[in-house]
Amino acid sequence: MRAAARVHSAIELLDEILAAARSGGPAADTIISLYFKARRYAGSKDRRAVRDLVYRAIRRAGEPPQTGRAAMLGLAEDSPDLLSLFDGSPHAPAPVSEGEKVASAAIAPAWLAGRFDPLVVEAELAALLERAPLDLRVNRLKASRAEAAATIAEAMPTPLSPIGLRLPEGYQVEQSAAWKDGLVEVQDEGSQLLALGCGAPPGGFVVDLCAGAGGKTLALAAEMANQGRILASDADRGRLSRLAARRQRAGVAIVEERLVDPGRELGALADARGAADLVLVDAPCSGTGTWRRNPETRWRLTADRLDRLVKLQAHLLDVAAELVRPGGFVVYAVCSLLQEEGRAQAEAFGTRRSAFVSDALAIDVGRPSGAGRLLTPGNDGTDGFFVARWRAPC
Repeated sequence: MRAAARVHSAIELLDEILAAARSGGPAADTIISLYFKARRYAGSKDRRAVRDLVYRAIRRAGEPPQTGRAAMLGLAEDSPDLLSLFDGSPHAPAPVSEGEKVASAAIAPAWLAGRFDPLVVEAELAALLERAPLDLRVNRLKASRAEAAATIAEAMPTPLSPIGLRLPEGYQVEQSAAWKDGLVEVQDEGSQLLALGCGAPPGGFVVDLCAGAGGKTLALAAEMANQGRILASDADRGRLSRLAARRQRAGVAIVEERLVDPGRELGALADARGAADLVLVDAPCSGTGTWRRNPETRWRLTADRLDRLVKLQAHLLDVAAELVRPGGFVVYAVCSLLQEEGRAQAEAFGTRRSAFVSDALAIDVGRPSGAGRLLTPGNDGTDGFFVARWRAPC
C-alpha cells in the first residue's frame, strides 16, 4: 500500500470506530481485525502502519469527531507530512477544502472537567494517552516468577507486582509455551495488585460478583493455592462463558461459574447469602483508567451512561454487603479515575452501611483516596484503579 492509501484506510476505520462508539458496537481492536481479514492484500507492515495512524488519531481527539476524516486531519496538524497525502489520487483521501472541520486535540471530553479524583492533577492526565505496557501475571499454581521468566527470554519483572512480568510491545504472548501451558495470563500490573490486595484466604469461600471473563477470578484462585471455593458470577453470558477454558488451562479447580440476571443477583446467589469470606465487586465502570489501552472509550462515555454506572455500582455494593459473612470482607474496585465512581462511591457505601469498617488492603498499593486507594498511570505506571476494602460487622 502507498502511504496515501494507508491514510485512506485509516480514515475508513475511524469512521467505523466512530459509528460503533455511537451505537455501542464492537471495540476498535475488533473492528481493525475484521477490516484486515477482508483485505488480505494488506501486508504486515501496512497493517501496523494503518493501526498506528488510527490510534494516534484517536488518542489526539478527546471529543468524538464528526468523521474519521476530521480525526485524521487533526493528526495531520501535528504531522504536516500527512497533509500532503490528501491529494485525491487513486486510493488516497480527497484534497483538503478550505474551512474543513478538524478534530480538536484534547485528553478528555470537556464534560468530564472537574470529575476526576483530586489526586489526578493535570500533569497526570497526559499519562492516560501513553501506550500501555504488555504485562503478564505468573500463575503461581504452576510456576514461580523466575521459572516463568526463564521460558520467555524477553520478559522482565514488573516493578510493583511480585507476580508480574513485562514484555516488549507487540509480543505474541498466546504463541508462547508459557501461555499455552497456563504459566502466565495477560493482566495489567494494576489488576494484579488489586487481586493481591483482596487478601483471599486459602480454603475460604470467595464471591467474584462481576467476574467477566475471569481474569481476577483466576488470580484469586492462585492466591488461595487452589483451596476453597470461588463463585464467579456475571450478568454477561458471553464474557462468563470464556472462563471455563481459561481455568482449565490455568489448572484451577475451585471455581464455579454462575450467570445472574441484572437487578436480581441475590436470587441467583441465595446459597451464598451471609456466607462469603470475601466478596469482590470489580464493578462495571467508565473505564477512564484504561484509556491507554482503549482510547476510543472516551468517545463512548456520556453523562447519562456514567449516571447509570454509578447507580449500578451502588447496587452491586449493597448486594455484596448481603453476601459477606460476619467479619468477612468486601472489596470494591473500578478501573476508573473519576471521583464519583471511586472515593465518592466508597463514602456513600460507608454512609449506607455504617457498621462496615474501612480496612487496609492486604498489600500497600497506590495513594490514599478517601476510604480507598488510587493507582494511576502517571504515578504508578499501571492502569488506573480505585480500590477499597471493608470488614463486615460481626
